Amino acid sequence: MFDWEDLRHFSAFISAGSLSAAAKRLGVDHATVARRISSLEASLQLKLVDRRPRAYALTEQGLRVGEFAEQMLASSFALEHFASADQHTVEGEVVIAAPPALLGSMVARRLGALYQRYPHLQLKLVGSKSRASLARREADVAIALARPTEPTLVASLLGHLEYTLYASAAYLRQREPQVYIGYDDSQAKSPQQLWLLKHATGRPFALQSNDLRIQAQAAAGGVGIACLPAFMAEEYGLKPVNENSSMSIEIWLAVHEDVRNTPRIKAVTDFLIEQVKPLLRL
Repeated sequence: MFDWEDLRHFSAFISAGSLSAAAKRLGVDHATVARRISSLEASLQLKLVDRRPRAYALTEQGLRVGEFAEQMLASSFALEHFASADQHTVEGEVVIAAPPALLGSMVARRLGALYQRYPHLQLKLVGSKSRASLARREADVAIALARPTEPTLVASLLGHLEYTLYASAAYLRQREPQVYIGYDDSQAKSPQQLWLLKHATGRPFALQSNDLRIQAQAAAGGVGIACLPAFMAEEYGLKPVNENSSMSIEIWLAVHEDVRNTPRIKAVTDFLIEQVKPLLRL
């Protein structure tokens, strides 16, 4: 009989795509993930991965076992959801995932009021630029920049987040030419970056970062013009370059359908709707 923890580590490896990414997701080192995969192979007497110099590659047997692992994980989560459905107290852990900038500026600073209402809640905030899977229980509640497509999720549109061009007052007093601050290649296809490129019209990027907060800090330091949401620009005292030119992206709240009425989950989702929705344009 195989060890369930071995299977869980193997499933995380498949989902994350590498030993290091799986280790980060599980909160262990990559050697532990490798050891768990080896243990699962020994228990099942199957070769699940090809060990190459720089990476592990799934074998055909590994792909098939991964399918079974996904089914078993889904069943275990469903059991957990079923067991918690009849709870009546608001207590326990809730994992909230969102892009780091939104998680800090729109969520974290407002959580004091939630803890005052429900002192036995335990929150874990996961700032991730890629969407966390609620189906795999990487998070309980997610705020996303696009509508989630997983069929087991319930998603609601919170509103639209407005972006426009901002710079420091001192920078705006400077003469041309103006330069820009934008995302790096990892976010090259984001709506914000594509909109910014149209406005830059070939002018140089003085700084690129995949972290929106770094872009805002650089703009506040006089580096150049950045495409930012209004709430972040206000934090850093930035001024709009052109108030008549803006773009918006959708902000969605998602939760797994099996847990949406669990008291602790519902308390958090209701609070996020109450606190975040007024910050957005409907």
